[in-house]
Amino acid sequence: MHQVTEVEGPIPVVGLIDDRLSTTTICLASKYGSQLDPLGQCGLAHVLEHVLMSTPVGSVPSLSEYVERLGGHANAETGLDRMLFYAQVHPDDAEEIAGLLYQAVLQPRWSDAVLEQEKRAVFQELAAAAADHSDVVQDAFLAHFFPGHPMGRPVGGTKIDVERCDTASVAAAHRDRLLTAPLSVIVVGPRLPKSVDPVAAGIDPHTLATIGTALATVPPSPPPAPQQPVRWSEEFTWLCAGAPSVPDHDPRRPHFNVLAQLLGSSPSSLLYRRLRGEAGLAYTFYAWNRGYADTGAWRVMAGVEPGNGDAALEVIRTALDEVATKGPDPDDLASARRQARMRVLTSMDTPLDCARFLAMRSGASGSWSPTDEVAYIDAVTAADVQRAAAQIRDGFRAVASPAAP
Repeated sequence: MHQVTEVEGPIPVVGLIDDRLSTTTICLASKYGSQLDPLGQCGLAHVLEHVLMSTPVGSVPSLSEYVERLGGHANAETGLDRMLFYAQVHPDDAEEIAGLLYQAVLQPRWSDAVLEQEKRAVFQELAAAAADHSDVVQDAFLAHFFPGHPMGRPVGGTKIDVERCDTASVAAAHRDRLLTAPLSVIVVGPRLPKSVDPVAAGIDPHTLATIGTALATVPPSPPPAPQQPVRWSEEFTWLCAGAPSVPDHDPRRPHFNVLAQLLGSSPSSLLYRRLRGEAGLAYTFYAWNRGYADTGAWRVMAGVEPGNGDAALEVIRTALDEVATKGPDPDDLASARRQARMRVLTSMDTPLDCARFLAMRSGASGSWSPTDEVAYIDAVTAADVQRAAAQIRDGFRAVASPAAP
């Protein structure tokens, strides 16, 4: 059985300790994300993430290379309101790696050469994303609902803005944004390394004193762009449709999560039966809800063949309206709750997924645990889901990629 341990300090630590595990995963989570990138520097957080994982640390070339040479795995990711840096290693290596992770992220050694190398890597990422319309349509969806707002900018950045990044601007983002944002550490393994104490890891006290001191705010969200008819192309197209939901720590978040399962890609879902089974309009589709610091987004994404776009969109609208008007069928609701519950439980069963899951939930107001999350899901009622569906229905918009001229 696992035991949850919480350690207070300038960087709070949450440990899920299970002596049956043969690896240790350490995840440093920051509440600094791309929505805090300054105007004209879209992609700055993304570039910073790359640099921190690739610059020399201690006596090793980079955290990423060193962890991989130990047989482990290291990576990082940037989101709209969060950055995660993580490593999964043998427990005997966890003491050293926890300390190096702190040093790499909090006390980097800046290098113009590493910056240029990682900018080239980011350019490759951006090119790959631009060629994948399932990525493009998600950026278009957020841009439609948050026009001219940081939430509507691509997380990865734009080539023009990334090209502008230099060592001074990256170092300033690190100093003024990452180091002043709230940080937390998640450890999933057989024991808690002593070096998860940042003082024991040798982090400068002045650096620790700045953490969490500046809770940067994002401007209020503007009204969404006016809905235009979806311009369907003459090729396979990705459709993304939905509406704003609620922020990450809003108590109604589980209502929208259950709604996503009710209209998700599981064969047990209402939308699966209608969209794939009865109408045969989409083989691949997904539904999910994502809460951010100040808002949320609930969406369905489906791949449709030429000529099927409007029909698929109508099936989605009709299913959503049915739930908003009549409420969910009791058996469908029970199944959706079980699906949402299993998403939590399966995430907890894989150490790296577990660390990332806990990191995304860290920093919530009040206490939080996987047990709490399951309890919140089990408490979702038919009326809760009906209200959530009505909110999405009333704000429902759709975009497609590629779009016809």
